Amino acid sequence: MTREAVSAAKPAVRVQAKTGKVHGAASAAALKGLVYGAAVLTFAVLLFLLGYILVTGIPHLKPSLFQWNYTSENVSMMPAILTTVETTALALLLAVPLGLFTAVYLNEYAKRGNKLVNVIRITTETLSGIPSIVYGLFGMLFFVTRLHWGYSLLAGAMTLAIMILPLIMRTAEEALIAVPDSYREGSFGLGAGRLRTVFRIVLPAAGPGILSGVILGIGRIVGETAALIFTAGTMAQIPGLFQSGRTLAIHMYVLSGEALHMNEANATAVVLLLVVLLMNTLSALAAKKLTKK
Repeated sequence: MTREAVSAAKPAVRVQAKTGKVHGAASAAALKGLVYGAAVLTFAVLLFLLGYILVTGIPHLKPSLFQWNYTSENVSMMPAILTTVETTALALLLAVPLGLFTAVYLNEYAKRGNKLVNVIRITTETLSGIPSIVYGLFGMLFFVTRLHWGYSLLAGAMTLAIMILPLIMRTAEEALIAVPDSYREGSFGLGAGRLRTVFRIVLPAAGPGILSGVILGIGRIVGETAALIFTAGTMAQIPGLFQSGRTLAIHMYVLSGEALHMNEANATAVVLLLVVLLMNTLSALAAKKLTKK
């Protein structure tokens, strides 16, 4: 190529490069606008939901809603609050150890390429997508009918534990995978065995991720209605293990379904929101404390 041809081509190359920069800047600006727009829209929707719940519910909060015993006059939510706490605690007590130990086996003890591990993971992912009403139907047929537990707190908690087990197991496994192998190698190099390494090194390092799964499990338990209607029933009382009871979500569903206590249902929504926020805050503080350690 002659010197004249090269000189003639340089302006065209410069124009093309400038055009490419302009298009790149425009694409970056458009993507940035979409990101900011999505963030603003999400925040606006969340703010609207919270504001609507608080505005419609707070004016209807009154002392009679927190009386110890439920009657058709006071429609107290205190039995539902206690039942929600009991159900959540019992379901977590059953699901967290089982899910955590299964995740430890899959990530720390099982051999790579083990067919059983693949089957467990596929089964877990499948169970995660099953609707809650199917879990409720299973709980009714097995715990309520087959085991003759009847509509009870234990039947509901067992059903919820099975429901959140895949979630806790998968999040715990991902948290364990995120722990650097150098932690394990350093522990082995100091003479620690596998069991001590897992419980003293790996699990504390994976604690925040595991607690994130627990928080998600709490949210699903507290907001569940379909599975509990089939297993725990709707009795407005403080139940024993083999007695029927209703959680806050079911209490709100029953009140709104009757269409006679919509104000009290709105007030229940506020309390339910506060209960979820309180549980999530406590879990976040625990995760922060573990991270500092």
